Amino acid sequence: MTEQDLLHSIDPTPQPVTRGGFTVGNIVLITGVILFAAVIGIALLRGQQTQPTSGQAPDFSLTTFDGEPFRLSDQRGRIVLVNFWASWCAPCREEAPLLEAIWQDYRNRGVVVVGIAYADLDSESRAFIEAFGVTYPNGADVGTLISKNQYHIIGVPESFIIDQNGQIQRFFFQILPDSARGDGELYVTDASIRATLESLLAQAESAS
Repeated sequence: MTEQDLLHSIDPTPQPVTRGGFTVGNIVLITGVILFAAVIGIALLRGQQTQPTSGQAPDFSLTTFDGEPFRLSDQRGRIVLVNFWASWCAPCREEAPLLEAIWQDYRNRGVVVVGIAYADLDSESRAFIEAFGVTYPNGADVGTLISKNQYHIIGVPESFIIDQNGQIQRFFFQILPDSARGDGELYVTDASIRATLESLLAQAESAS
């Protein structure tokens, strides 16, 4: 075989790099499909929400990261905003300053904000609380018993507003800044949540 024949026998087309029988392109495609399916799956689950949105709020107790006991039923006579969150949750980072502001503005008016850390390491939860200057009570959901067995959350963040009589008045996924556009129901603005709190406080005042 001459040198020229040898050159003609070589396929000049670059071959795709493979990893365990899969090309790199296939791996990227499969990864994209899996991520897309996960996003769609979460969206479908949230579209078929099973969280309690009315009626008596499931009672729960936890120990805060400061070592203090917290029990929902002990808060009767006050409005409670229960927020499920995690340090690895990006929307939770956007929401934390808004929740802290609500706590500061309403804590002396009979409103309690309590955070429940979901599927998180205590060290990461504590670092999150310190980073965002959170001062309202927070505790870990040990074994995810509160989030999964009682409130049936699908993801984080998710929140519930519970009135002075222990009844769930509102459920939503995330609080957004007033400059953002929410859907008015599950992705709500800061102003909308404050309006709900004001309404519940006014109803209690008129009933007394």
